[in-house]
Amino acid sequence: MCGICGCSDTQSKAKGLFKPTQLHHHGVMSLHRHDHHHETHTERMIQVEQDILAKNNSYAGQNRQYFQQHKIFALNFVSSPGAGKTTLLVETINLLKTQMNIAVIEGDQQTEHDADRIRATGTKALQINTGKACHLDAHDIGHAVTDLQVADGSFLAIENVGNLVCPSSFDLGEAHKVVVLSVTEGDDKPLKYPDMFHAADLMIINKMDLLPYVNFDVNRCIEFAKRVNPKIGVLQLSATKQETLTEWTTWITNQMRSLA
Repeated sequence: MCGICGCSDTQSKAKGLFKPTQLHHHGVMSLHRHDHHHETHTERMIQVEQDILAKNNSYAGQNRQYFQQHKIFALNFVSSPGAGKTTLLVETINLLKTQMNIAVIEGDQQTEHDADRIRATGTKALQINTGKACHLDAHDIGHAVTDLQVADGSFLAIENVGNLVCPSSFDLGEAHKVVVLSVTEGDDKPLKYPDMFHAADLMIINKMDLLPYVNFDVNRCIEFAKRVNPKIGVLQLSATKQETLTEWTTWITNQMRSLA
């Protein structure tokens, strides 16, 4: 269950906000709001969210310590569905797999389709199906790293569930969040989903080869992202065009060297 948005428990999310529809003595069906119940519910939800995030942060701290001790460079890839995270990972792996150990953790609500695409490159991948939950959490990642037997000194790519809301709140112990935004989306995404772009250290603008065919202002998008997060880095590429990935793969290689 996601304690932040309640996405897997819509009934419990609704409880406490309003009294259920009741038949009163005058025979009219009506729905009454009770402010004292709303306040109690809100306070309870805030406490639940704080408890969930605190517990997650504890696991994330353990993951981070493990990654640092074992020199594992972990990236948390986040985006809307269809932005091109998996394609970017496949092409990145094809370019780097002879230079370093790579392991991938895939997060989706259902299926192993993305993990299968990663495995086809000869790279170890573990699929986490979250069901109704809309994000991965640090506890998931800790178990996945053990199950995958991620080697010391590896590049660990974590592809989160496609969602620009809840994953922003859940630290997985990664070195960096990388938000992938394609030009087929709106260039105002950084302002519409500011928490995610504030949490990310790097924004990748993907599908640049489609720019002539869509209404997307790259400079405006970067301006909005910098407004939300002045320190965010920006790379522009097309995941299907390996010649555009040099700056990206160089960034990963340099980050890996800094851990050695």
